[in-house]
Amino acid sequence: MRTTYLLAGFICLLTNASLGQNCNDYYFLQKNKTIEMTIYNKKGDANGKQVYTVSDVNNSGGSTSASVNSEMLDKKGKSIAKGHSEIVCRDGVIMVDMTMQLPQQQQEQFAKADVKADKIYIEYPNNMKVGDKLKDATLDMTIDNSGMKQSVNMVTSDRTVTGKESVTTTAGTWECFKITFKSKITIKTMGIGMPFNMEGTEWFAPGFGIVKTESKHGGTAITAIK
Repeated sequence: MRTTYLLAGFICLLTNASLGQNCNDYYFLQKNKTIEMTIYNKKGDANGKQVYTVSDVNNSGGSTSASVNSEMLDKKGKSIAKGHSEIVCRDGVIMVDMTMQLPQQQQEQFAKADVKADKIYIEYPNNMKVGDKLKDATLDMTIDNSGMKQSVNMVTSDRTVTGKESVTTTAGTWECFKITFKSKITIKTMGIGMPFNMEGTEWFAPGFGIVKTESKHGGTAITAIK
């Protein structure tokens, strides 16, 4: 798979007032950093891992961008999907490649497919505060799965900063903004498709990124940083 979720999911970054616009303080904008995120099923049991490695960092035109390689592993440690995505920091706003938010099921489904998508980012502003409504984002993808043509449309909306909470994992403790959101994913095959709706929550640590996510289908949490 050429593009991936960061659930996932999924991986997002933001600075706070003390960090200003120094993009280099983010873990995901530091070359050779590795972030390990454990994936949990709806019962709360570990169901696999998502491992992200920052392969390159560039500074140009007032922006910092990082290339991130990812690999999804099942609960036995077998590789089931690989991908590549990008994170950009510009004017104190972190912009995360939206393909990183594809759910685990879609990552596995498209693992061996030819995937094409425009570069669409979802934003995390440096002046985030409780009560804020964050920008929506829409991703369109085309899939060629051994000759089977599909299209994917994912809309993430109603992103609301609902509070601040302390989150502790095996990787550390962070003071996080709690962000709720809605996602609608429509996969069409031969023009026919049904939408998949999901409501979720993510915990975002200023100066680092998303530490944890949850939905009725499961969740993720950062469990190691190297």
